[in-house]
Amino acid sequence: MKQKPPFTLVYEDDFITVVDKAPGISVGADRWDDERDRLDKLLAAYYAEKAQDPKIPLPRIFTVHRIDRETSGLVVFARDGETHKRLSAAFETRQVTKQYLAVIHGRPSWTETGCELPLVPDGDKRHRTIIDKYRGKKSQTWFRLLLSAGNYSLVEALPATGRTHQIRVHLASLGHPVVNDPLYGSGKPVFLSSFKRGWQGDPLDEKPLLARLGLHAAKLILPPCRPDSAEPLLLEAPPPRDLAALIRQMEKNGL
Repeated sequence: MKQKPPFTLVYEDDFITVVDKAPGISVGADRWDDERDRLDKLLAAYYAEKAQDPKIPLPRIFTVHRIDRETSGLVVFARDGETHKRLSAAFETRQVTKQYLAVIHGRPSWTETGCELPLVPDGDKRHRTIIDKYRGKKSQTWFRLLLSAGNYSLVEALPATGRTHQIRVHLASLGHPVVNDPLYGSGKPVFLSSFKRGWQGDPLDEKPLLARLGLHAAKLILPPCRPDSAEPLLLEAPPPRDLAALIRQMEKNGL
């Protein structure tokens, strides 16, 4: 039985390919394990299989940006060098709107807030991103509280910059790490019994609602990607099944 690829095509044309990445796979080369499966190679293999004609030149795949291996959601690839250059510059100069959904520990006292702590990647022995006001690069993330249930909350995260692990570090610095985050939080899974009032199941048989990082890249607004268009491109990816199930239960049992 053929294995389902860890991505879903969201949009493609002659200039870009946009996919909804499953959690658990790196976007590009992993400096710690170059043999590990990666999205850019799988996408190139997808196009090779799709062509089925050795006379047809395979399109090149250029990685425009990355999201964490454990994070699900939207990833953009360019189909030619000029588009790659243009879109990379757009990400770098904050012309791209990025929206993430994050399930976090705790119930924030704020409805909206921002975090601008400067960050340094690979700042400690665990290769974590750390806050460093002297060596850190300027980093900005804006947060909006969407709902709370028990001791968990769902927030919208709008990163203005794109530092490694930025959203995760900024939320942890606010006292609300992303659930199941082994680097910046407890890494513990989320169970329905932990926030549903009157839960009467068997704790020995209960399976977690979410057993991986609760972070999803849900929306991107790109500047015009095609030479013949002046319109921005809106891209959206719904939360994957496990995260969507957790959010539904939070909505049912929230206050």
